[in-house]
Amino acid sequence: MKDTGFPRADAEHDFLRARRRQVLSRLANWLRGEPDDVNIMLPFHEVVDALGYLGERKIGARVIRLDSIVGSVDRGRDFDRRFRPTSGRVRERWERLALATRRGESIPPIEVYRVGELHFIIDGHHRVSVAHAMRLSTIEAMVTEVRTKLDPSGIRYRGDLIVKDYRRLFLERVPLSGQSRASVVFTDPWDYARLGEHVEAWGFRLMQDEGTFSDRATLAQRWFDEEFVPVVAMLRQADLIGSRTDAEAYLWVACERYRLIRTHRWDDEVFEAVRRQS
Repeated sequence: MKDTGFPRADAEHDFLRARRRQVLSRLANWLRGEPDDVNIMLPFHEVVDALGYLGERKIGARVIRLDSIVGSVDRGRDFDRRFRPTSGRVRERWERLALATRRGESIPPIEVYRVGELHFIIDGHHRVSVAHAMRLSTIEAMVTEVRTKLDPSGIRYRGDLIVKDYRRLFLERVPLSGQSRASVVFTDPWDYARLGEHVEAWGFRLMQDEGTFSDRATLAQRWFDEEFVPVVAMLRQADLIGSRTDAEAYLWVACERYRLIRTHRWDDEVFEAVRRQS
């Protein structure tokens, strides 16, 4: 933070530097061909909807890391993902806060929601922007903790919410738990929908064969233990996993099985044909 001895002039320069960095960042993203959401704040309500809301509680004043603040409640467009001002609309208030910071005046804490290790601003966008411009690493905040069904780890951009949303829906249909829950991972969100339908069909056939009714949690665990684990083990032995996750490999061979079973026998010749396609 440069200091010329004229706080008001320094605050003005702080704003101009922040604006220049925001424009250069947009230009760099365009040159790299990055997606549009790479510089957009994560919208709080979309994140919570994707993860599944369970409840919240106020935990009071905390000192939080600035780099843990990734989004906003109101989805304001006045700041980018790194809280650099996107236009001159916020200049007057921004410079007033920067001047107060340079003079060492007391600044009230911001208000945030906490989801896992991520924070979303309720009030205090300008204060966070100024703190970033001053190269601070922490800021005081009044924190409300929000509990969700899914862990928010892995969320970086808005596009990541699609995968979380489909995974949440899949786990409502196929309520796995513990290690079995962690073992089923896809990169394509649509695969969660495909596998959910597959597991429900598997469970329906199982109940027909056994002549008994089972709840979703019981069927999910039986599918994992009696179907998923053995099939993945065979795929590993046959060297058919490749670069896929275990779940992707299982879904791939399950779909291939239904396609080939009408015209082929499951013998060595078929496995060799499947191997060539992989």
